[in-house]
Amino acid sequence: MKKLKRKEYEELLEPLQKRLAAMARWLAHSGRRVVVVFEGRDTAGKGGAIGAISEHLNPRQCRVVALPKPTERESTQWYFQRYVAHLPAAGELVLLDRSWYNRAGVEKVMGFAKDAQVQAFLKQAPVFEKLLVEDGTLLFKYWLCTDQDEQEERFAERLQDPLKRWKLSPIDLEARKHYADYTKAREAMLKATHTRQAPWTLVDFNDQRRGRLTLIRDLLDRLPDTKVPEAKLAFPPLSGKPQKERYGTLKPIAPFGKD
Repeated sequence: MKKLKRKEYEELLEPLQKRLAAMARWLAHSGRRVVVVFEGRDTAGKGGAIGAISEHLNPRQCRVVALPKPTERESTQWYFQRYVAHLPAAGELVLLDRSWYNRAGVEKVMGFAKDAQVQAFLKQAPVFEKLLVEDGTLLFKYWLCTDQDEQEERFAERLQDPLKRWKLSPIDLEARKHYADYTKAREAMLKATHTRQAPWTLVDFNDQRRGRLTLIRDLLDRLPDTKVPEAKLAFPPLSGKPQKERYGTLKPIAPFGKD
């Protein structure tokens, strides 16, 4: 299947983003709480998928959470503790750019967690997620699938593009040697944490644009009926003559592209 061209992608994305806006109105109206977990290998396309969802949503309602490595104090807490603080309140949507599943992936493969810690996580994660779901949180977990050849191509692109180079880290480059190890870790994680209450959904992201569309459509289709009438706002004409901005004694800088 040929990769989707930008123009076609944007035409297909627009109606989905309108549905997302309607979903946000429903979320505010219903007071439900939604968490979407985005997991996958480095360069899989998590950030792009999250950006496509959040682009036209109110950032006060739709929060993107991408936690850095734990502080010294956080590393002594219950593992799930720092994630709990970022869970949504009523009417909120939280998009997790990586999540508590770091322990079963990066931390396991790169040796940042002991085997006992990983095994404890695999036992506790389904329990933790069951509690969230039973308390009313709508939890969706997506794994973005990427072949090694495609991953290598994206790594090379990031290395060559100064605007994307910040996405590369020494850990990312070291992880290139562990594609098979990540596969093994992922299979163990899926086996232990794919549950009736919180199942995993795998999405092909070798074509990132097509993958975003697939993921967004699936997310919208799995939510309850989100039809809430949009409030109509009156927009009366201004009374009097429109006024121009005043600068006082200060002068604005010259507009871009003009001398």
